[in-house]
Amino acid sequence: MEEQDTVSLTEKSWQILQRRWIPGLSVFFPVFLISLGVASMKRPVYQAEGKLQFQRVNNISTLTGVAPDIAKLEPVVQDNRTNPLNTEAEVIRSHPIVDKTIKRVGLKDQKNLPLKPSEFLKKLTIRDIKGTDVLQISYNDTNPKLAAEVVNTLMNAYLEHNVAYHRSTVTAARKFLENQLPNAERVVRQAEAELRKFQEKNRIFSLDEEANKSIETLADLERKINETRSQVSDTGAQLKAIREQLGMNAQQAIAVTSLSQSEGVQSVVKELQGIESQLADKRNVFTETHPEIVKLREKRDSLQQILQNRIAQVSGAEPGVTPRDLQVGQLKQQLSAEMVQLESRRLGLASQLATLTATEREYRQRLNSLPLLRQQLRELERKVQAAQSTHSLLLQKLQESRIAENQNLGNAQIISQATVPDQPLGSPSVNYLSAGLLGLLSSMAAMYLLETRDKLIKTVDEAREFMGLTLLGVIPSPEKSKFSLARSSSNEYSIPSIVVRDLPRSATSEAYRMLRANLNFISADKKLKSIVVTSSVPKEGKSTVAANLAMAIAQMERKVLLVDADLHRPVQHQIWDINNTKGLSNVIVGQSEVMSAIKSVADNLDVLTAGVVPPSPGALLDSKRMASLIDSFSSYYDFVIVDAPSLNVAADAATLGQMSDGLLLVVRPGVADRVSTAFALELLEKSGQNVLGQVVNAVQPGNEPYSYYQFNDSYYAEETGSIPVVQGMEI
Repeated sequence: MEEQDTVSLTEKSWQILQRRWIPGLSVFFPVFLISLGVASMKRPVYQAEGKLQFQRVNNISTLTGVAPDIAKLEPVVQDNRTNPLNTEAEVIRSHPIVDKTIKRVGLKDQKNLPLKPSEFLKKLTIRDIKGTDVLQISYNDTNPKLAAEVVNTLMNAYLEHNVAYHRSTVTAARKFLENQLPNAERVVRQAEAELRKFQEKNRIFSLDEEANKSIETLADLERKINETRSQVSDTGAQLKAIREQLGMNAQQAIAVTSLSQSEGVQSVVKELQGIESQLADKRNVFTETHPEIVKLREKRDSLQQILQNRIAQVSGAEPGVTPRDLQVGQLKQQLSAEMVQLESRRLGLASQLATLTATEREYRQRLNSLPLLRQQLRELERKVQAAQSTHSLLLQKLQESRIAENQNLGNAQIISQATVPDQPLGSPSVNYLSAGLLGLLSSMAAMYLLETRDKLIKTVDEAREFMGLTLLGVIPSPEKSKFSLARSSSNEYSIPSIVVRDLPRSATSEAYRMLRANLNFISADKKLKSIVVTSSVPKEGKSTVAANLAMAIAQMERKVLLVDADLHRPVQHQIWDINNTKGLSNVIVGQSEVMSAIKSVADNLDVLTAGVVPPSPGALLDSKRMASLIDSFSSYYDFVIVDAPSLNVAADAATLGQMSDGLLLVVRPGVADRVSTAFALELLEKSGQNVLGQVVNAVQPGNEPYSYYQFNDSYYAEETGSIPVVQGMEI
């Protein structure tokens, strides 16, 4: 597809050149001569050149290791197509450097004023040498010494700017570091103070060592707690056994033991025991109401009251101890004493267990808090470390920046000073070449401008593409034929000839026969009886096409009627050389009969001329009489061809097209223009015409880019006749 587009473009360009070569030459030579004259009048211009070499990194910084990234040559935009040398070239072109060069050299313009930077840059050229890290700086001037001085001054000004720029960057960095260093020291002190306060508050010296010791202590505490619990359990079991034997609790046992050791209590107990014995003996002899028994009971009650009082005095409370409880034996006293000891031991063990449990709980809480303390400690330590690192880095960078300020920070050097040129730019051959190129471009522009302003349809392909209608025939131009027309008088050369009749073996005749065949093909489904032949503008040869088409159909032994309906400028009577006193207009208005107006011009071919030109042709053609005439003609003849006026002259063709079976549009390259053709197509579309197709008439082979529109005489040449023939058409 791309190759086809290239070929098509080349062929179109060749066609434009063929059509417009004369205007092109008329523009080329004046422009060429003027350009050559202007070039010869100019003063010679000299070009001085100098070269700058760039280093990707500064060698001194690399060797010393101090600030190695300063003056590093690399683009900001990471793109393979970005060349950092282009950035340096733009720096050289910048106004500060250019202004400094202009002042140092003292460059003046024609008005003896300081040269403007824009004028300076027009003479300056900076380019990078491919495959190297070198920039070539060139300056053009009519003074060779001045050109060399400008280049050398510009390179020195750039080197000064390069060093000053990088040094200013380092100075700004040093000042920034000096301002930031006190803040960094303050942050370090603050972080260290926070760490110290945290360690003092949480009693932290070594968390790992403390964790190990806490684990050992917890293990020892758990062992002691288990042992104590075991002892408490054993003591409780012994207490329970003794309590069951004595039938009293520990408090009662303590009270009994205390009371048994009291002499006052024991004496009352002994006396009470004696009264109880006497009372038992007396009851065996006397009744309960006997005075002695009553006396003994009263004495017993009195002793019991005394015993209770003494028990209360000894024990300090009423423990619920009865006199019977005080009447114990030696074994029971021992058990009570042992019970008291066991209870005391149990209470001691319980207190020891509570102490051990509390201690174990404190150690466990401390151990559980160690991970959080460790995390907080690490955060504070990291904060201190980060602050110290930042402080150390700032100190290091500050020292490096102070050292870097004293280094040569440039990354460019002059490798070639500009010398005074001895030869001017350009040569006679270059001047001729430049003038020729300028003349060629001007001529091409003129040809292109003429081509774009020309709205005419020039080739068959343009007609087919622009109109979008079926191409039914391509008729070669009679101007290119090599034969003499049948009419030899010079004033008759403009009258179209009947080629089909006069030169039946010519390419033009064959083209009309092909048109006839194509009409038969498109009417295979519905037979055509009548067609209207018209064009978009006059002088496209529609009447010639209608006459020759009628002759070609008549040669097929079909009865044909050719009607000249162009009541504006009729020509069919001139083509056939017949009288036009009676014709279509006379028949429509009833001044003449149809049969008397129709004239036979050849076998099977009749012609109805236009007749007298009426004042209002449209009113005659757009009438019921005209419609009935076409219907009657179609019923009597095998084929009716109506020669109608051009569409931009009148709407007669559209009116007649509604009365016929179809309309045939004739297009002539070089005569039909796109505006008129577009108007004709729009008119046909709005009127709802049955457009059969188009016939491209008077085609000139030299204007056609494709071989199937070329014509050849030899193929259709007469074998015995002496009449030269038209170029044949290869299809």
